[in-house]
Amino acid sequence: MAKITLSRLRHSYLANPAGPEDYALKQIDIDWQDGGAYALLGPSGCGKSTLLNIISGLLTPSEGSILFDGRDVTALPPVERNIAQVFQFPVIYDTMTVYDNLAFPLRNRGVAKDKVDARVREIAGMLEVTDMLQTRAAGLSPDNKQKISMGRGLVRDDVNVVMFDEPLTVIDPHLKWKLRSKLKELHQRVRATMIYVTHDQTEALTFADQVVVMQEGEVVQIGTPVELFDRPAHTFVGHFIGSPGMNVLPCEVRGGAAYVGDDRIALEGAVADGTGATQIGVRPEFVSIAGKGLAATVRKVADVGRHFVVEAMLGDTRVNAIVEHSVPEQGETVHLQFEPAQTRLYRDGWIASVPGEMAA
Repeated sequence: MAKITLSRLRHSYLANPAGPEDYALKQIDIDWQDGGAYALLGPSGCGKSTLLNIISGLLTPSEGSILFDGRDVTALPPVERNIAQVFQFPVIYDTMTVYDNLAFPLRNRGVAKDKVDARVREIAGMLEVTDMLQTRAAGLSPDNKQKISMGRGLVRDDVNVVMFDEPLTVIDPHLKWKLRSKLKELHQRVRATMIYVTHDQTEALTFADQVVVMQEGEVVQIGTPVELFDRPAHTFVGHFIGSPGMNVLPCEVRGGAAYVGDDRIALEGAVADGTGATQIGVRPEFVSIAGKGLAATVRKVADVGRHFVVEAMLGDTRVNAIVEHSVPEQGETVHLQFEPAQTRLYRDGWIASVPGEMAA
């Protein structure tokens, strides 16, 4: 396993990039510790796969360097980086048995027969496919084929990193949770450095200890799942993580306080100095319907089982609130209150309030 360092990394697919807009990856500096579970999370086109291809050696970055345990591998081909990769679609040999598929990466490197057998049976036990070892892979279900593909990536114990490129894309939704749980369990048992690429927040947050959220080639926040939910560093993170995502309301800052119209909004703390367009961010979990507050009109109510999501219009701005009882009717006027400790100020998308003594 290895500690992976990305230093001042940038990449453009153009021969002569003229500005930031010409870069698929803007400057990235990341340290991934040996044995950690990490996720790259973001929408399609944000640069996740480009970054994965650079780490694996399939792509050479325009600028910057990649280091494994302090060793610069930027110019090395994939074969010399000692990486295992699991792709969206299972990479297995249909004509081989499950046993031979799992054994292939070891046999290809000349590992002794008894060690091959021990490792194959160990991984098969972790994956719960021991009873399938003599089954030809062609007859497996899609989820079991992907299990075997994962096993091929995990069977070697000498790799620097195991990378997963949206490995659950082709799996039926009702089976995804099983494979997510199995992958998390596997990481805890083998303690390999793992990087998981996905656009699905549930996959990222349930697998990773640290999540790298990307937007338009830029890393907007790195943190634990709890940190990303509790205090998004950017409104994009607030939108992208959570269901429904964080409410974002335009506001004005006057005298160090935030206002929506004529109503002063209590924030988590003081407002940092700066210029730019300002917004208030508050998650639906911390919006309540009360006797007083911001007047809004209920547009619709969704029953999602455990609670209701009330969507109200505050002028032209939609605000979601999660409530458990006393649900208002469509078209009703309600008053919204925000929990101050969970209400944050953003400037040009970036957080601009400082936790501490309430600024209300």
